[in-house]
Amino acid sequence: VIAASAGNHALALARHGKRTGVPVTVVMPTVAPMTKVMNCREYGAKVVIAGKHIVEAKGYADELVEKEGLTYINGYDHPDIIAGAGTVGWEALEQVPDMDAIVVPVGGAGLIAGIAVVMKTLKPDVQVIGVEPKLCASYTEAVKAGEVVDGVTGATLADGLAVPRVGENAFKTARHRVDKMICVDESSIALAVLRLCEVEKCVVEGGGATGLAALLENECPELKGKKVVLPLCGGNIDITVLGRVIERGLAADGRLIRFVSTVSDRPGGINGVTKILSEQGASIKEIFHERAWLQSNVYSVQIKCVIEVTDREHGIRVHQELINQGYPTLMMNESEAGSEFSAQSQQKLGQVRPHDLRI
Repeated sequence: VIAASAGNHALALARHGKRTGVPVTVVMPTVAPMTKVMNCREYGAKVVIAGKHIVEAKGYADELVEKEGLTYINGYDHPDIIAGAGTVGWEALEQVPDMDAIVVPVGGAGLIAGIAVVMKTLKPDVQVIGVEPKLCASYTEAVKAGEVVDGVTGATLADGLAVPRVGENAFKTARHRVDKMICVDESSIALAVLRLCEVEKCVVEGGGATGLAALLENECPELKGKKVVLPLCGGNIDITVLGRVIERGLAADGRLIRFVSTVSDRPGGINGVTKILSEQGASIKEIFHERAWLQSNVYSVQIKCVIEVTDREHGIRVHQELINQGYPTLMMNESEAGSEFSAQSQQKLGQVRPHDLRI
């Protein structure tokens, strides 16, 4: 048998192929995480890397079907696969019979199609909500067009959902059963992965965390105080990627902060800033001097810092204290214009040209 997959379907196929003695070939796009590629090979599957995304990988898999006489197993659009995905909804109802809503990650739409059929059959009042990354909103595009269309795929943390064209059967099955669709950005996905690690002690990949990302973005205010089910469907994430995702989550949560400040370039110039950070309980992660592109006087230096704080309010207090102590500071995640920062800096430093300092 053969399948095209970004990883999760490929892993399932490879595992069961090994158990049953059926040779398995999986075609994975170049964006597939190395963890998934390596694990497929360890299960004994023949792994072929081809295509920028799942649609191109499937095109190559179709060629192998013709050349080698293999049987293609679609990971999200075959009726049997959709029915199997529906058992997730069945189990959810068994465990949480009084649920009010279920928030489901959407890639090829097979999972939400199966779950939606179960919910609308057994408990029609349950709200079925789909979530997909903004960088690959193929289901949303299909809804707008009224039919399956080719969407645009970007590099997203939710690599398992990066399917530019949803399944025909899946879309027709889900279209009139899904109550709401939400698209989430990358920072929300990263924050959701972080929250699951910290609070639930679960390692979940980006695609599996999109349901929580939607709730963290407050995209479902109508669900406040209600019982909501979130399928965490995917834990296959590279350790190196997990580290980067956690850092992005910390930044989205306001606990990792970048700022630029101007200090004297004489001995002890940085000491004042580091002393304030120490007194305020902030931890310095990185610090970098910028001299060449600073267009104020040659006795000033710009420092770029990355600091860790306890929460967003703590970061605001640190920022305010730096300003109060005479250090012109721009938090990089602010919308404050560079020209305004320049004027503030030069006023603090006693200069006369407001355009001397450019960020």
